[in-house]
Amino acid sequence: MKGLRIAITLACIGLFAAPAHAQTYPTKPITIVVTLAAGGAADVIARALAQQLSEEWGQPVLVENKGGANNQVGTTAVTRSAPDGYTLLLTPEHTFTVNPYLYRKLSYDPAKDFIPVTGLVSISQALVVHPSLAMQNVTDLIAAAKDKPGGLNYGSLGVGSGPHLSMELLQSMTGAKLNAVQYKGAAPALTDVIAGHIPMMFVSTGLIVQPWKAGQLRPLGVGSRERLAQFPELPTVGETLPGFTAVVWFGLFAPSGTPREIVVKINNTVQRILADRGFRDRFLTPNFYEPISGSPEQFAEDIHRDAERWQNVIRDAKLAIED
Repeated sequence: MKGLRIAITLACIGLFAAPAHAQTYPTKPITIVVTLAAGGAADVIARALAQQLSEEWGQPVLVENKGGANNQVGTTAVTRSAPDGYTLLLTPEHTFTVNPYLYRKLSYDPAKDFIPVTGLVSISQALVVHPSLAMQNVTDLIAAAKDKPGGLNYGSLGVGSGPHLSMELLQSMTGAKLNAVQYKGAAPALTDVIAGHIPMMFVSTGLIVQPWKAGQLRPLGVGSRERLAQFPELPTVGETLPGFTAVVWFGLFAPSGTPREIVVKINNTVQRILADRGFRDRFLTPNFYEPISGSPEQFAEDIHRDAERWQNVIRDAKLAIED
């Protein structure tokens, strides 16, 4: 029920906010606070979006990185901002769909502190193994894991990270038992898969292309709902496990109390940018980013759906972080 309350509140906050002169917004610089460090996917997305928004609106759009505490540092900072549309939060889904169930205490209230503005992009995760393994597909992996319960390791980027929860979901759907080996980032984990120090992991699809083509690893499937246009020969994990997805998405949020008219204006502008063929060809497709379309209400529904799923996975795996 907690996930339902979060989604309903996120969808409704701001519906009855005081009227605003959205037609004049923006009249000064806007800051997008990114909850992860510079150089990663969130930062790259934010800077590409900021450039486009600045061109659309004729105002500077600045990007400020405030990483730390699994997205909590930057998120908390935005809760202290004026709800006027001039400070926005760009963060991965975990801030709203995972952290509320993973942490005993949060430094922000996901149900009260924010309004969902728009989804931005999703990034599919690929399930990869070292090529020395006999596994050729997801069915082989499941069989091997069941043959030796707890005998196979996989790379993870920390408790509650996307690769960790994706593998926990796979285990919950199959009854397989695997061991997580925690890393501080995708690069060192993938390096160890390529070197054969660990046999497998989930990792962003864009990171596997070069080592896959070089024969340094073998992808068993992707976590997207449909096969990727770039690699139609690569099956989805869901073809073996119906309903399985492993994607990480990024979205834009505003502080609670931001006028509804401004939220809608930001959503409309971002959606227009994401739909632009030039922007897709120049930025989205080369990075394997899938644009997320829809209104603020549709985005809130997506949050609700994913929060319910990860709440169940976290509960069943008995995952928790005390601080």
